[in-house]
Amino acid sequence: MRYAIIESGGKQYKAVEGETIEVDLIAEETGKQIEIGQVLLVSDGDNILVGTPAVAGATVAATVVDDTAGPKIVVFKYKPKIRYRVRTGHRQKLTRLMIDSIDIAGETRNKPAKQEAAPKAAAKRKPAKKAATKTAAKKTATKKTAAKKTAKKK
Repeated sequence: MRYAIIESGGKQYKAVEGETIEVDLIAEETGKQIEIGQVLLVSDGDNILVGTPAVAGATVAATVVDDTAGPKIVVFKYKPKIRYRVRTGHRQKLTRLMIDSIDIAGETRNKPAKQEAAPKAAAKRKPAKKAATKTAAKKTATKKTAAKKTAKKK
C-alpha cells in the first residue's frame, strides 16, 4: 500500500491511492485534476522517503470530487446572572479529493488497479438482469395460483 503525507492549507493529510480525503476549500472546479507538490513523506511498503521539508520530485495527482461543508459546530457564550447568551454556529467549507496517484521523479510503476475496476463493474450488471427475470417469473406464478383458487371456489 503506497501512501503519502501531504500538506494543504497549512494542515497535513494522509493520502492513499484510490481513496478520498477532505481538505480545506480549494478554488478548483469539480472534475478537474490537480497536482499537490507539498509531499512531506512517501511510503511504499518498506521504502520510506522523508523530505526536508518536502520530498524532492514527489507529487500527488488528485481529482476534485466536490465541495462540501464540514460538521456544524455550535459556539455558545454564557455569563450567569447578567443575561448574556450568544449562540453562533460554523461549518467549515471543504473540498473532497480523490487521490489518483503518488509519483516520485524518475520512478516508473505499473498501475493494475484501473484495469481491474472495469471487469468488476461488468460483473455487477449481470446479476441485476437475472433478478429481474426471477421477479417476472414469481409474478406469473402468483397469477396462476390466484386463478386456480378462484376456479376451485366456483
